[in-house]
Amino acid sequence: MKQPVSGFSKKTKAEKIDWLASNYLQDNPSAIDILKKYWNEDAQLQQLHDDFIENTLSNYYLPFGIAPNFLINQKLYALPMVTEESSVVAAASNAAKFWLERGGFEAEVISTEKNGQIHFNFFGNEKDIEAFFEVVKPKLRNSIQSIEKNMKARGGGLLELSLVDKSHILEGYFHIHATFETLDAMGANFINSCLEQMATVFEEEAKSFEKFQKEKMYPEVVMSILSNYVPECLVRAQVSCRVDELTLKHHDGKQFAEKFVRAIEIAKTETRRAVTHNKGIMNGVDAVVLATGNDFRAVEAGVHAYAARNSYYGSLTHAKIEDGIFTFWIELPLAVGTVGGLTSLHPLTKLAFEILQKPDAKELMKILAVAGLAQNFAAIRSLVTTGIQKGHMKMHLMNILNQLHATKEEKKIAMEFFIANPVSHSAVVDFLEKLRS
Repeated sequence: MKQPVSGFSKKTKAEKIDWLASNYLQDNPSAIDILKKYWNEDAQLQQLHDDFIENTLSNYYLPFGIAPNFLINQKLYALPMVTEESSVVAAASNAAKFWLERGGFEAEVISTEKNGQIHFNFFGNEKDIEAFFEVVKPKLRNSIQSIEKNMKARGGGLLELSLVDKSHILEGYFHIHATFETLDAMGANFINSCLEQMATVFEEEAKSFEKFQKEKMYPEVVMSILSNYVPECLVRAQVSCRVDELTLKHHDGKQFAEKFVRAIEIAKTETRRAVTHNKGIMNGVDAVVLATGNDFRAVEAGVHAYAARNSYYGSLTHAKIEDGIFTFWIELPLAVGTVGGLTSLHPLTKLAFEILQKPDAKELMKILAVAGLAQNFAAIRSLVTTGIQKGHMKMHLMNILNQLHATKEEKKIAMEFFIANPVSHSAVVDFLEKLRS
């Protein structure tokens, strides 16, 4: 029976690997060898990666690729993308090329406001907490002057504070809603530091508030934390062209546009479809978020909450046909940064920003929205024409061949064979067995 380990984080990396091998890997030398194979030969660079998180054993590689030909607001970009899904970069590249010939993508930042809350309990008279908030509000603002000094010098900082009464939903529950502008920083650490400082002052000042003393009823802070739901930090991207410009070799433009719009309407109506629909959007968004060292989990959480903002979960994209013009667009809440965190620490992240020509946070928001829109266009185009599996499985073919340890020559023959034949795992197995026999 395995035993808990004490002081694991204080062990050296070698000691951690030895412990793991003896307790969970049956001292398998090949398992240890795999971990070490992924160490960087540059000891200083490896140490940088080791210090990103606690208990680092090795590095986990994901492909770093490029999707070129993205024309955004008449400026040409190549998008760095980090993803393991085989068809993502190909789909983004195809969509970029398609719209490059039709005027490209347009994108605009609608707003950049971020937020956080000081959550607290108060079981006294609600008029008393309202009166106290008006008294303490200026003191809360003043209490973070040293924290927001540099941010304010750049034009950011705390924007507004408001008291929110949720006691009708949860007894005694209130929060202070704080809004911020964090410019090119994602701002999580800045916002949390401000909130925690204000929370401390809030409780201290409450002790001397006369009405609380009289009633022996004081507010109690439960927690202070930023929110990853940022519907006021919004970006829009769109493409449009004449319907006849959508005509392809085997598809009429008008029929294609109508089926495309219908597919979007289905994703707005049916949650089961909307989830997969939006997941495809995030294939593109997340790949660029990862490449630029931003927090894809925060972005995912905020985006999916936004998709459910109308009390049901629906499509993040929209499409219409008016006066012979096809328009396809997206609006996304995106709190991302171009300074701080891994953005200036990870060497590949720094390279990604160079590839993107060093955008500021607003420009990055536009790029991310376009990546999501392009990915969704490619997916819907496949769904309403050839079907999703044809292109996806073609891209997945190499993964299957690698799983089956195909040689370079076998891969070449297989790639040629499956140009005209449907791809499936069993089909590739059968093909290789016949080839090898």
